[in-house]
Amino acid sequence: MRILVAANLTPFLKGGADDHIVNLTRALTQAGHQVETLRLPFAFNPVGDIRRAMQAARDLDMHAPSGQGIDRLISLQFPAYGVRHPHHVAWVMHQHRAVYELFNPQKASAEDHALKAEIEQFDQDVLGPVSHAGRLFANSQRVADRLKKFNNLDAQPIYHPPPDQGRFFCESPEHYIFFPSRFEHLKRQWLVIEAAALMKSPLTIVLAGEGGQFDAARQHIAELGVGDRVKLLGRISAEEKIVCYSRALAVCFPPFDEDLGYVTLEAMLSSKPVITCTDSGGPCEFVVHEETGLVVEPTPAALAVAMDGLLQNRARATEMGSAALARWRMLNISWSSVVDRLLKA
Repeated sequence: MRILVAANLTPFLKGGADDHIVNLTRALTQAGHQVETLRLPFAFNPVGDIRRAMQAARDLDMHAPSGQGIDRLISLQFPAYGVRHPHHVAWVMHQHRAVYELFNPQKASAEDHALKAEIEQFDQDVLGPVSHAGRLFANSQRVADRLKKFNNLDAQPIYHPPPDQGRFFCESPEHYIFFPSRFEHLKRQWLVIEAAALMKSPLTIVLAGEGGQFDAARQHIAELGVGDRVKLLGRISAEEKIVCYSRALAVCFPPFDEDLGYVTLEAMLSSKPVITCTDSGGPCEFVVHEETGLVVEPTPAALAVAMDGLLQNRARATEMGSAALARWRMLNISWSSVVDRLLKA
């Protein structure tokens, strides 16, 4: 089968979405299909660029470009899921969040409100037919819930493995909590930094990654005087990340309304309990409170108590880490099952 995977390209902005695209393409190829990736340029601003990107996607008919027949289109991102094909399967990573769950009507301009209406209509027009045909999927139950809430569209969640899934392992835990992620406001490193100022145990918090809020995090650490409790690693290699997971007492991942979150899955593969928050979205689909980790209120005080408690009861932390790995195995998440569901739709 000839398959086209449609997604976005935002130059020099790399993250889990890129791994998702690459690994889906690889899985389809390994299943014996001819696969090409169509990545459309996308910029989050100005508004005019978003409008042009939507129109450009809708103008693309990829049924048989230049006479080359394509059997299936699998789209992943806004606005790439607007590309036209009679056999279109949409597997939505997330919608344009700025006009949905992150939209603040009090702070939005008239132009923002107009864009919101246009994007809602775009999503309804291009995803509605796919939903009615049973070919609309979501990256997680959280993403499916948003599609239902905001667009009244029914999507089935399909989970997929994180990169390097076979390389994670577990060693004896040391006295630190690991939190690898891009430094962005929604990832909420600031919550953990403030929790460090309230912790009573000698735990260290190890933050890894880079991003737009990295310098702000460094400054926040200095202002709170917790430089001896919070360690900033910056950018680390995949090998270093895997080792950091393996030796951690636990993993903390408290983002706001995350779509899926590879961090949670990587921690489970490393037999580590995850501390997350009640409003963290995707991670709450995997973390069972008091069984495979802890789900607490999104406050520094609650996080501090949770982290201190794991050090006070290291045996319990180890038990929850083992249960997390067992839950991963029970969920049977694999690329072969992803490919099977997408192509059967």
